Amino acid sequence: MALPLEGLTVVALEHAVAAPLATRHLADQGARVIKIERPGSGDFARGYDGRVRGLSSHFVWTNRGKQSLALDLKHPRAAEVLQRLLSRADVLVQNLAPGAAARLGLSYAALAPMHPRLIVCDISGYGDDPQRPGPCRDRKAYDLLIQAESGFLSVTGSADAPAKAGCSIADIAAGMYAYSNVLAALIARGRTGRGRRIDVSMLESLVEWMGYPLYYAFDGAPPPPRAGAAHSTIYPYGPFPTGDGGSVLLGVQNEREWQAFCTQVLGQPALATDARFASNAARSAARDELQALIVAAFANLGAAQVMQRLDAAGIANAQVNELAQVWAHAQLQARQRWVPVP
Repeated sequence: MALPLEGLTVVALEHAVAAPLATRHLADQGARVIKIERPGSGDFARGYDGRVRGLSSHFVWTNRGKQSLALDLKHPRAAEVLQRLLSRADVLVQNLAPGAAARLGLSYAALAPMHPRLIVCDISGYGDDPQRPGPCRDRKAYDLLIQAESGFLSVTGSADAPAKAGCSIADIAAGMYAYSNVLAALIARGRTGRGRRIDVSMLESLVEWMGYPLYYAFDGAPPPPRAGAAHSTIYPYGPFPTGDGGSVLLGVQNEREWQAFCTQVLGQPALATDARFASNAARSAARDELQALIVAAFANLGAAQVMQRLDAAGIANAQVNELAQVWAHAQLQARQRWVPVP
């Protein structure tokens, strides 16, 4: 079966994660992605580590299925090479420093007269709109910095200290919004025959993902507290230790599930009508007391036994896996998740 984007060509002036992730998804859907890299060193993400048979883990993750072209953008003939590529391209994606693409003559405004069908997607840390530059436009933006600026760190971690996400969520958010907007622009071009400019910022992308805590703290209300691996405002919803040294993550979402949890999992039906835990708000407020009861009930059970009880009660649960367990996950194996990609 032909892939949806077969026959389309994407030129990518990209490095690190956000733009490469966006174009990797385009490549996964069949587009020909030509990645422009600096001669000699290439995308600096190539040098982050050598964990994947000598290759960088970040680079392998975000660049499968692409072609690479080494090109010195400052060379006198580089502009000619780029124009030849763009004359046959459908999409240009770039995440150079703000203003750098425009200085190279690669802004949408400069390219549209020559290439009216070209879609230009600009990805930056804080947005790169000449009409609305904002005070942060030219600041350097790395994933952890955007996690801080977006408020993500303020709601993530323990009560004692904030913690970063274990993966590059600001980059991922920006890359996925770039990907979805390119797909929308391709649909629009099918109707109008014209390309368009897309302006994606890491800050706005992650702030969009922060919608729930932002609205929870709307109009000066207190923000959700940092609660480690547990949910900050729903309880019980998080990991609990079991008697065999394991850990099970479970989530009780409503009163029906709470009653089933007390009766079928904890074996303490009286808790279902205990006034201390009569609503989610009450349970969340009394989480220390309730956690002690749950841990005591699980102390004589293994993780597998707890999960069996949770499944029988219709309560969502998960094993807290290490990465080696994810590679061997039975569901991923059944879904043929791991396949070779040239």
